Formats: sequence, C-alpha cells, structure tokens
Amino acid sequence: METSFPGRWIGGVTLVLGPVVLCAGYLLRHLSSTTVLTSQQQAWAEAQPFAAYGQLLAYASQPALLTLAYAVFALGVVLLFPAFIALAQRVGGGLASWGAALLVAGLFARLYFAGADQTAFQLTEVLGLDQATNAIMKEYVDISYGPWRVPVWASVGQYAGSLLLAIAAWRSGVLGTARAVMLLLAGGTWMGVLKAASVPDVLVTVLLCVALVPLGVQVLRERSPAPSGRPQVLSW
Repeated sequence: METSFPGRWIGGVTLVLGPVVLCAGYLLRHLSSTTVLTSQQQAWAEAQPFAAYGQLLAYASQPALLTLAYAVFALGVVLLFPAFIALAQRVGGGLASWGAALLVAGLFARLYFAGADQTAFQLTEVLGLDQATNAIMKEYVDISYGPWRVPVWASVGQYAGSLLLAIAAWRSGVLGTARAVMLLLAGGTWMGVLKAASVPDVLVTVLLCVALVPLGVQVLRERSPAPSGRPQVLSW
C-alpha cells in the first residue's frame, strides 16, 4: 500500500499531464502575443522596455484568449509540483531531494507571478488600458520582485533545481543522457510578471514532455514502485 506523497497514481498522472499542460500554456501565450496584435501594435510593443506593455495591450484586445493562455499555464505549474516530487523520489538521494525542493520553490514563484498577472489584467477592466498600464509600469519592479523579494529569490530555484535534479536523474539511471539534458534545458525558461512566450520557450517545454511523459507512463504501468535505489533505466 502506498503511503508517501504523491504515490504512483498522482505521480504518474502528473508526470504525464504536467509538462503537456505547461507546454500548451506556453504555446497559447506565444500565439496570443503574435496573433492578437496588429503588426503596428507588435512593433510598438517590441520597442517598449518590458514585455508587459504588449501583454496588457493584448489582453485589452482579446481578454478571453489571454485569460485562457495564462490559466492553462498556471494549471501546468500546479501539476508539475507532484510530478517533480515523484521524479525525485524515484531517483532517490539528497541531490534529487535538493533539486526537487528548489524546483518547487520556483513553481511557487511562478504562482505568485500568475497572481500578479491576473491582478494587472483586472486593473485594465476597472481603470482602462492606458491608466492601468501607467500604474502597473510605475510599480513594475516592486510588483515583480514581491514582498521582501521572496518570489524573485524563489524563482532562482528553477535554474539551480533543474541542474541538480537532472544530474541526479542521470547518475541514478532513471533518465538517460538525452532526457537529463532535456530536463535541464526546460529549466532555463523565463520567470516574471507579464512575460511573453517565445518559440524557444515552447520548444524546450516540448523537450520536457519528451523527458517526463514516458517516465509517467512507466510509473502508471508498474504494479508496485521500483525498489529503493534500483530505478528502472530509461536509457536515452
């Protein structure tokens, strides 16, 4: 009987769904930035010092699409929490535990940023685009860093955590070299408030799907967890 969180079913399902939903969120955020705005609006947004200008403008143009994109992205972040824990448990050892803990801290930071995103979008509904943009951008740095800069420091966990967990997964044999590199690359995507997703962001998240989805399927197919310290190898 499984007693540890997240267990085989939650761990396996989130290893499959987490990266897929996150990838869908990145794709929707990229499409919402490139298809909603006219060429003149895109040129204006690209000339601004922060991507937030273009994201607020896109929301004012197509609020339903932007809300969908940001919601799917946030859901993917939530699903990855048990997925990373499940991966670390399967790998075993202190290095994997530290990697997963840092990655989860990065996920918490992403959820803080998601709350700031939603607040900014709702301000455009109440104040109008121009007034909301001026107010948000005046305080953009403090909003992005968060109270006592806890969110921005937590966001560093994504980069350090992906490195540690990738090394641990490769050393243990749970992930082969190729999949470990994919996990590492996926940890390099941006963090922050009102960021626009690019094609590279989508591509590296596709690599995260390739790294984790087969492992999730494997976990779900097993009748019982692999013995501690003897993970089944995914050779590539």
